[in-house]
Amino acid sequence: MSQRLPRVLSGRDLPLAELTAARIDGEVYSVDECFSPLDEFEIAPHRALALLASFPPRLIAERHTAAWVLGAQPAPPTVHQFCVSIEARTRPTIALRMSVREVVIDAEDLLQVAGLPVTTPLRTAVDLVRCSGDFDDRHLPLVAELMRIGGFGVEHCAELLNRRRNLPDKRVALARLIAAAALRQT
Repeated sequence: MSQRLPRVLSGRDLPLAELTAARIDGEVYSVDECFSPLDEFEIAPHRALALLASFPPRLIAERHTAAWVLGAQPAPPTVHQFCVSIEARTRPTIALRMSVREVVIDAEDLLQVAGLPVTTPLRTAVDLVRCSGDFDDRHLPLVAELMRIGGFGVEHCAELLNRRRNLPDKRVALARLIAAAALRQT
C-alpha cells in the first residue's frame, strides 16, 4: 500500500533540491514557497498550509496575503502581510518576506483556513482600502472580487468602519469601496 503525499510539501517534508527537481519534472507545482502534488487543485487550504509551513502560526493573514488565501488575488504577494491582535501582547517577528502590524480585531473578523487565522473577505476589503499606502485604481478589481466572494456591499463595509471611533481614513476608504462596488456591477 503506497502512502499518500501531504497536500502541501515544504523543506520539512523533503529536501528543497528534491522538491525543485519534482517541480521541474512536472510532479508538483509551487504554492508560494511550498509545493503541492499535481493531483491536488490549489484552493484556500493549500495556500494556508503553505503559509503555516513558512511563517509563525500565531500570525493572522491580512490584506494582500488574506486576499491570496481567499482566492481573490491570483499570486502571493512578494511581502506577506500579517497582523496580530493588539491584545495578544506579542512582539512582531522581523523577516524579509513579511510585514506584521498590531491591530484591533474581533473574532467575527476572522476565519480559520486549514488552521491559519485569516481576515474575512469583508475585513480584508476594508483593510485594503483603508491601510494600503499604494492603493490605486489597479486595486479596485481585487476589492470587487472580495465583495463577490464575501457576498457583501458598501453598506456592510460602512458598518465595519463605523464600529470603531476615531478610525483614520474612513472617508477615503468609503470612496474606494463605492468605486469597487460600481466596478463589480459592470
